[in-house]
Amino acid sequence: MFKLSTLVFGIFLIVTSAAAVAEGTERLPAQPPDGLALATFAGGCFWCMEAAYEKVDGVTRVISGYTGGHVPHPTYHQVSAGGTGHAESVRVIFDPDKVSYAHLLYVFWRNIDPVAKDRQFCDVGHQYRTAIFYHDERQHRLAEESLQKLADSGRFQKPITTEIEAAGPFYKAEAYHQNYYRTHTARYQYYRLACGRDKRLHEIWGDQATPQKEGHSE
Repeated sequence: MFKLSTLVFGIFLIVTSAAAVAEGTERLPAQPPDGLALATFAGGCFWCMEAAYEKVDGVTRVISGYTGGHVPHPTYHQVSAGGTGHAESVRVIFDPDKVSYAHLLYVFWRNIDPVAKDRQFCDVGHQYRTAIFYHDERQHRLAEESLQKLADSGRFQKPITTEIEAAGPFYKAEAYHQNYYRTHTARYQYYRLACGRDKRLHEIWGDQATPQKEGHSE
């Protein structure tokens, strides 16, 4: 497992090196466009989380980036090397009249391994931790309630390690990372398979691992 993880990480570090942007990354506004709302999640590889949320009705845009750290305008290489405190994350811009924040939480949980600490699948390090970054007290309450509900469900034998904290500065990742699952489909599919993401998600969630539309039954 270690050898496979190292190989997968090495391959994609080399690939992204060729396209990485030298300048610091762009800090995005803290306020959403009129009539829309923001949600921010860290679920390991942001390519995979972006792919999951772009399938959700009511989501207007998903942006891969970095948040939760202490270094301003971090680059991919700084974050992936560790030490900046950031997590690979996605900012979800959504229409609250079409999709609820509770549903976005549902999609979040079913696309991660909640009991894996400082890693997700083959990606290891604090930068691949899982976290919910809330934008207001209502999101905070719903996030805490959703975590407690999972903890009380009896589904997990280990404690849930997902962090819940207030949203801070969010830096948009380099252009190469945006929509990666669509612009580099073959590489993305190979990475996802080699990382064992879908296999592990199915072990945890079964058929619920596939993102549901509004109106799902929990």
